[in-house]
Amino acid sequence: MKLESSSFGDNQRIPGAYAFAVPHAGDHVALSSNHNPQLSWSDAPAGTQSFVLICHDRDVPSKGDDVNKEGRSVPASLPRVDFYHWVLVDLPASVNAIAEAEFSDGISARGKAGPEAKHGARQGLNDYTAWFAGDKDMDGKYFGYDGPCPPWNDEIMHHYVFTLYALDCARCEVSGAFKGPDVLKAIEGHMLAKASLTGSYTLNPKLG
Repeated sequence: MKLESSSFGDNQRIPGAYAFAVPHAGDHVALSSNHNPQLSWSDAPAGTQSFVLICHDRDVPSKGDDVNKEGRSVPASLPRVDFYHWVLVDLPASVNAIAEAEFSDGISARGKAGPEAKHGARQGLNDYTAWFAGDKDMDGKYFGYDGPCPPWNDEIMHHYVFTLYALDCARCEVSGAFKGPDVLKAIEGHMLAKASLTGSYTLNPKLG
Protein backbone atom coordinates (compact mmCIF):
# COMPACT_ATOMS: atom_id res chain seq x y z
CA MET A 1 0.00 0.00 0.00
CA LYS A 2 1.27 3.47 -0.86
CA LEU A 3 0.33 6.87 0.62
CA GLU A 4 1.12 10.06 -1.34
CA SER A 5 0.33 13.77 -1.29
CA SER A 6 0.36 16.51 -3.90
CA SER A 7 0.69 18.99 -1.00
CA PHE A 8 4.22 17.91 -0.03
CA GLY A 9 6.61 15.05 -0.71
CA ASP A 10 7.73 12.37 1.70
CA ASN A 11 10.40 13.74 4.06
CA GLN A 12 9.88 17.25 2.65
CA ARG A 13 8.80 20.50 4.30
CA ILE A 14 5.08 21.03 4.86
CA PRO A 15 3.90 24.34 3.32
CA GLY A 16 2.37 26.90 5.68
CA ALA A 17 -1.09 26.50 4.15
CA TYR A 18 -1.40 23.16 5.96
CA ALA A 19 -0.22 24.51 9.32
CA PHE A 20 -2.04 26.02 12.27
CA ALA A 21 0.50 28.84 12.37
CA VAL A 22 3.26 30.35 10.24
CA PRO A 23 6.31 32.40 11.27
CA HIS A 24 5.83 36.13 11.89
CA ALA A 25 8.70 38.57 12.28
CA GLY A 26 7.13 40.68 15.01
CA ASP A 27 4.95 38.26 16.94
CA HIS A 28 6.88 35.02 16.30
CA VAL A 29 3.77 33.33 14.83
CA ALA A 30 0.58 34.17 12.96
CA LEU A 31 -2.45 31.97 12.40
CA SER A 32 -2.57 30.19 9.05
CA SER A 33 -5.20 28.71 6.72
CA ASN A 34 -5.02 25.32 8.47
CA HIS A 35 -6.00 23.23 5.46
CA ASN A 36 -5.72 19.48 5.69
CA PRO A 37 -3.30 18.33 2.98
CA GLN A 38 -4.32 16.38 -0.09
CA LEU A 39 -3.74 12.66 0.35
CA SER A 40 -4.21 9.66 -1.94
CA TRP A 41 -3.47 5.98 -1.62
CA SER A 42 -3.28 2.87 -3.73
CA ASP A 43 -2.69 -0.88 -3.62
CA ALA A 44 -4.88 -1.58 -0.59
CA PRO A 45 -4.90 -5.30 0.15
CA ALA A 46 -7.80 -7.59 -0.70
CA GLY A 47 -10.29 -7.77 2.13
CA THR A 48 -9.94 -4.10 3.13
CA GLN A 49 -13.24 -2.87 4.56
CA SER A 50 -12.22 0.53 5.90
CA PHE A 51 -9.30 2.87 6.47
CA VAL A 52 -8.00 4.75 9.50
CA LEU A 53 -5.82 7.83 9.10
CA ILE A 54 -3.72 9.25 11.92
CA CYS A 55 -1.34 12.21 11.90
CA HIS A 56 1.00 12.77 14.81
CA ASP A 57 3.98 14.98 15.61
CA ARG A 58 6.68 12.75 17.07
CA ASP A 59 8.87 15.62 18.33
CA VAL A 60 6.76 17.42 20.95
CA PRO A 61 8.63 18.54 24.09
CA SER A 62 7.94 16.27 27.05
CA LYS A 63 8.11 19.32 29.33
CA GLY A 64 6.72 22.76 28.59
CA ASP A 65 8.98 24.80 30.87
CA ASP A 66 10.74 26.63 28.01
CA VAL A 67 8.05 26.47 25.33
CA ASN A 68 7.52 29.82 23.58
CA LYS A 69 9.40 31.76 26.28
CA GLU A 70 11.36 34.88 25.35
CA GLY A 71 15.10 34.53 25.83
CA ARG A 72 14.90 30.75 26.21
CA SER A 73 14.88 27.74 23.91
CA VAL A 74 13.57 24.21 23.99
CA PRO A 75 16.75 22.10 24.05
CA ALA A 76 17.31 19.45 21.42
CA SER A 77 18.27 17.03 24.18
CA LEU A 78 14.82 17.14 25.78
CA PRO A 79 12.89 13.82 25.51
CA ARG A 80 10.04 14.00 23.02
CA VAL A 81 6.47 12.68 23.01
CA ASP A 82 3.65 12.27 20.48
CA PHE A 83 1.01 14.92 19.74
CA TYR A 84 -1.99 13.83 17.66
CA HIS A 85 -3.11 16.28 14.97
CA TRP A 86 -5.69 14.13 13.17
CA VAL A 87 -7.57 10.94 14.00
CA LEU A 88 -9.95 9.77 11.26
CA VAL A 89 -11.70 6.39 11.29
CA ASP A 90 -14.32 4.48 9.27
CA LEU A 91 -13.23 5.78 5.87
CA PRO A 92 -14.97 3.39 3.43
CA ALA A 93 -12.84 1.04 1.36
CA SER A 94 -14.21 2.78 -1.76
CA VAL A 95 -12.43 6.03 -0.82
CA ASN A 96 -8.86 6.39 -2.09
CA ALA A 97 -8.21 10.12 -1.73
CA ILE A 98 -8.84 13.15 0.46
CA ALA A 99 -8.93 16.59 -1.13
CA GLU A 100 -7.05 19.60 0.21
CA ALA A 101 -9.20 21.43 2.79
CA GLU A 102 -11.92 18.76 2.55
CA PHE A 103 -11.84 18.14 6.31
CA SER A 104 -10.28 21.36 7.59
CA ASP A 105 -10.39 24.89 6.17
CA GLY A 106 -9.40 27.53 8.71
CA ILE A 107 -9.10 27.70 12.47
CA SER A 108 -12.12 27.39 14.75
CA ALA A 109 -11.64 28.96 18.16
CA ARG A 110 -13.24 27.05 21.05
CA GLY A 111 -13.23 23.76 19.20
CA LYS A 112 -14.27 21.95 16.04
CA ALA A 113 -17.36 19.81 15.57
CA GLY A 114 -17.34 16.01 15.55
CA PRO A 115 -17.12 13.10 15.57
CA GLU A 116 -19.29 12.81 12.43
CA ALA A 117 -17.39 13.58 9.22
CA LYS A 118 -17.60 13.28 5.43
CA HIS A 119 -17.91 9.91 3.67
CA GLY A 120 -19.64 8.50 6.77
CA ALA A 121 -16.33 8.60 8.63
CA ARG A 122 -15.73 9.77 12.19
CA GLN A 123 -13.05 12.02 13.63
CA GLY A 124 -11.49 11.85 17.07
CA LEU A 125 -10.20 14.60 19.30
CA ASN A 126 -6.82 16.01 18.42
CA ASP A 127 -4.40 17.09 21.14
CA TYR A 128 -5.13 20.80 20.80
CA THR A 129 -8.08 19.92 23.02
CA ALA A 130 -5.72 19.41 25.96
CA TRP A 131 -3.28 22.13 24.86
CA PHE A 132 -5.96 24.84 24.90
CA ALA A 133 -7.74 23.60 28.03
CA GLY A 134 -8.29 26.54 30.35
CA ASP A 135 -7.54 29.16 27.67
CA LYS A 136 -10.40 31.65 27.79
CA ASP A 137 -10.26 32.29 24.04
CA MET A 138 -9.53 28.79 22.70
CA ASP A 139 -10.77 26.21 25.22
CA GLY A 140 -12.96 23.55 23.58
CA LYS A 141 -13.12 20.11 21.97
CA TYR A 142 -11.11 19.96 18.77
CA PHE A 143 -12.26 17.14 16.48
CA GLY A 144 -10.51 16.40 13.21
CA TYR A 145 -7.45 18.05 11.70
CA ASP A 146 -5.51 20.97 13.06
CA GLY A 147 -2.08 21.49 11.56
CA PRO A 148 1.45 22.08 12.84
CA CYS A 149 2.24 24.73 15.43
CA PRO A 150 5.53 23.67 17.06
CA PRO A 151 7.21 25.95 19.62
CA TRP A 152 8.83 28.91 17.86
CA ASN A 153 11.89 28.51 20.08
CA ASP A 154 12.40 24.76 19.62
CA GLU A 155 15.93 23.80 18.63
CA ILE A 156 14.78 20.89 16.46
CA MET A 157 12.66 20.45 13.37
CA HIS A 158 9.33 18.70 14.00
CA HIS A 159 8.21 15.71 11.96
CA TYR A 160 4.55 14.99 11.19
CA VAL A 161 3.74 11.40 10.31
CA PHE A 162 0.55 10.65 8.37
CA THR A 163 -0.22 6.94 8.65
CA LEU A 164 -2.97 5.13 6.78
CA TYR A 165 -4.17 1.75 8.07
CA ALA A 166 -6.19 -0.71 5.99
CA LEU A 167 -8.54 -2.69 8.24
CA ASP A 168 -10.46 -5.93 7.93
CA CYS A 169 -13.52 -4.33 9.60
CA ALA A 170 -15.93 -1.65 8.40
CA ARG A 171 -16.14 0.14 11.75
CA CYS A 172 -13.43 0.94 14.28
CA GLU A 173 -14.53 -0.07 17.77
CA VAL A 174 -14.24 3.34 19.42
CA SER A 175 -17.03 5.68 20.47
CA GLY A 176 -17.69 9.17 21.71
CA ALA A 177 -14.79 11.62 21.93
CA PHE A 178 -12.06 9.09 21.17
CA LYS A 179 -8.36 9.93 20.79
CA GLY A 180 -5.35 8.60 18.91
CA PRO A 181 -4.22 6.03 21.48
CA ASP A 182 -7.80 4.70 21.72
CA VAL A 183 -7.81 4.03 17.98
CA LEU A 184 -4.38 2.42 17.92
CA LYS A 185 -5.49 0.02 20.62
CA ALA A 186 -8.81 -0.72 18.89
CA ILE A 187 -7.23 -1.62 15.54
CA GLU A 188 -4.79 -4.14 16.98
CA GLY A 189 -5.42 -7.43 15.20
CA HIS A 190 -7.41 -5.74 12.42
CA MET A 191 -4.59 -4.18 10.35
CA LEU A 192 -4.09 -5.65 6.89
CA ALA A 193 -1.51 -3.05 5.83
CA LYS A 194 -0.24 0.42 6.63
CA ALA A 195 1.59 3.19 4.80
CA SER A 196 3.15 6.43 6.02
CA LEU A 197 4.09 9.86 4.72
CA THR A 198 6.25 12.23 6.76
CA GLY A 199 6.55 16.01 6.48
CA SER A 200 8.65 18.43 8.52
CA TYR A 201 7.82 21.88 9.89
CA THR A 202 9.27 24.57 12.12
CA LEU A 203 8.37 28.05 13.35
CA ASN A 204 11.94 28.73 14.47
CA PRO A 205 13.57 31.18 12.00
CA LYS A 206 16.99 29.88 13.05
CA LEU A 207 16.15 26.53 11.47
CA GLY A 208 15.12 28.10 8.19
